[in-house]
Amino acid sequence: MMRILEWILVLVTVISAVVMLVAPKRRVVGGGTVSALALAILLHGVIDHFRVQMLPTYLVSLVLMIIFAVQLWTSGRNIQNTQKRKRRSWFKIILASILVLALSAGTIVLTSLFPAFTMPESTGSFAIGTFSQQLTDDSREETKSDETGDKRELMINVWYPVDQETAKGLPLEHYPAELGEAISLVFGIPPVVFSYLDTIPTHVVKGAEVSAAQSKYPVLLFSPGIRSTRFQSMTAIEELVSHGYIVVGIDHPYTSAQVTFSDGHVASYQPDPDFPTSKGLYQYNIKGIGIRAEDASFVLDTLTQWNSHDPNQLLEGKLDLDAVGIFGHSYGGATTAEALAQDDRFKAGLSLEGGFWGKVSTTALKQPFMYIMSGGTAKSLDPDATAKDKVFYPEFEPDLDRVMTSSLNDTYYLTVENLFHQSFTDISLISPKMFARGITPEHNVDITRSYTLAFFDRYLKGEEQPLLQGPSSQFPEATYDSKYTKLRHQKAE
Repeated sequence: MMRILEWILVLVTVISAVVMLVAPKRRVVGGGTVSALALAILLHGVIDHFRVQMLPTYLVSLVLMIIFAVQLWTSGRNIQNTQKRKRRSWFKIILASILVLALSAGTIVLTSLFPAFTMPESTGSFAIGTFSQQLTDDSREETKSDETGDKRELMINVWYPVDQETAKGLPLEHYPAELGEAISLVFGIPPVVFSYLDTIPTHVVKGAEVSAAQSKYPVLLFSPGIRSTRFQSMTAIEELVSHGYIVVGIDHPYTSAQVTFSDGHVASYQPDPDFPTSKGLYQYNIKGIGIRAEDASFVLDTLTQWNSHDPNQLLEGKLDLDAVGIFGHSYGGATTAEALAQDDRFKAGLSLEGGFWGKVSTTALKQPFMYIMSGGTAKSLDPDATAKDKVFYPEFEPDLDRVMTSSLNDTYYLTVENLFHQSFTDISLISPKMFARGITPEHNVDITRSYTLAFFDRYLKGEEQPLLQGPSSQFPEATYDSKYTKLRHQKAE
């Protein structure tokens, strides 16, 4: 949708064009029109902020202001020639009108493709606080940086529960610029198209104390997809925190999108090298996911230290380290599965359409595990499918079967129709017409955040969850697979 001041600017621009065509030589009218147009642009730029989707209207406004200025300057000099110019070309008027309307329509189309959306409200009782932190793992060398001897560095955000009264009056954080860079990398769309995202407010505040409503809170780590960012799924993160989780989002340098560190240096995404066979790429991904899983364990090490002595004086004693889970999307989903296999401190994990590279594909998982697959990608599992999703790879299906059937704990395998691989992010809100397929963007993000919350509420808080027990009238597009959905822990009891 367009913001109210964007509509006003388009309307004032069209009216100005009409004035220019009908009364081009009236100084008072022209002066008033220029003032109105300038005021509309100023208010829009200051309050809404300029964005590329409005570019057609900006161009028309600029041309109109130049024309009006020239007319005002020359009108006094050319009074004697007025009679000679009374016959105006109606062809030029019609042509100019069509051009103005076409450019205004272009603005409406572009803003409808990439609307200034409002984030859905979370359903929990807590407000949401955050801080970011640069971490350095001195025990590991960075293998992808230009400098020999560099240590592995990470950027994280910690989102934590805050009392609603405490959050009142504090300014809201906006989506960061890193999100636009990530979307550009994933979809090949110029990043300038998403430059307006840092004007979209979230429900997150900075500088607030952790709520004292609970003595400590369960902890979740979030790992984003390849070429993506820790901010890719803010709707899910806000929902989890509002229900009493501390969520830590991790950017993994060189496989995440551009990572800007607190000290100002930047680590940009490095594309995978080309491999002649899928086996070569598979082995490469084992190494890459291994690094990410070590990142997750290092973050958990850091949180353990902070629980005893937090340099930020926020989290000390607030982390329930007996209730730690991890979830992620795509490459982050693969990170989740491998972190479960490598580190028993993670008590549950959820993969949003990730692969299985590393130890997880050869050993049985001990922790509860949920896998959510989009209907779009699920079609690639059909042996008769002529077109395979680009995220599909030959080793995936046997790995999936091995992981889901050999697990020693509860497993869930959920397929969601109308979704595709990137639907597990906030992309449907950013462009509903392009990425919300057959459902509203609000319903799209509600699927991911609801099932994620239900899974961790069940396995980190011990609360029974109807969403995990079978079909739901709230989400009719979601279906559990009976082969891979097994409640082994209940049977053991």
